[in-house]
Amino acid sequence: MNSVSYKAKLGKNVKIGEFTVIKEKVSIGDNVIIGNNVVIHEGTKIGNNIRIDDNTVIGKQPMRSANSIFKDDDRKDPAVIGDGSIIGACVIIYAGSRIGKGVLMADLSTIREDSTVGDNTIVGRSATIENLCKVGANCKIQTNAYITAYSELGDYVFIAPGVVTTNDNFAGRSKERFKYHKGVIVKKGGRIAANATIMSGITINEDTLVAAGSIVTKDTPPQKIVMGSPAKVHKDVPEDQLLENQ
Repeated sequence: MNSVSYKAKLGKNVKIGEFTVIKEKVSIGDNVIIGNNVVIHEGTKIGNNIRIDDNTVIGKQPMRSANSIFKDDDRKDPAVIGDGSIIGACVIIYAGSRIGKGVLMADLSTIREDSTVGDNTIVGRSATIENLCKVGANCKIQTNAYITAYSELGDYVFIAPGVVTTNDNFAGRSKERFKYHKGVIVKKGGRIAANATIMSGITINEDTLVAAGSIVTKDTPPQKIVMGSPAKVHKDVPEDQLLENQ
């Protein structure tokens, strides 16, 4: 049995699985397939030609712990899912987030409140995009990658499995950290290989390639390969690997 609010608006050819809950003021476009046990919260806007798999939650309002650095208690705007996107199983998309057109969010991935994901981007299995992030178009964020709050990723950015980004150099032990709390920036065409760690406030410049397992503690120059702990410039990115030559 489903629970679909009479105040929800469903387009043509919408297919809904079992035990799904669609709250009031939800808007769903044409040719949408919704799986079993899906929850779509109040006001969420779902475009056309979208697939949402089992056990996914869209439009969830955030929770705040007593010691959270985020103190706002206001309800976030409804989540928005662009046309042609595919949302996998057990995905959580928070209120205030906006998913572009043609996005793939794989099983178990999460996007927190007030974040955006650009058109045709892939968010891999169990990848997490925290709150207040901006992710560009045509990016690939692979399995188990972690994009910390306040981060910005440009277009055509590649994030390999297990990459970790950080926004707190004080590890939560000092009020001093609030002065410097800052995510990372990865500019257009930047690539970060598996299990690399990017420290708080760092900028990965255009077409930089960060080698696997590196720890980046300083801004990187464009079109260079950096590697090591701490990462240092190794050599130029080969011409045939530059984004402009793809």
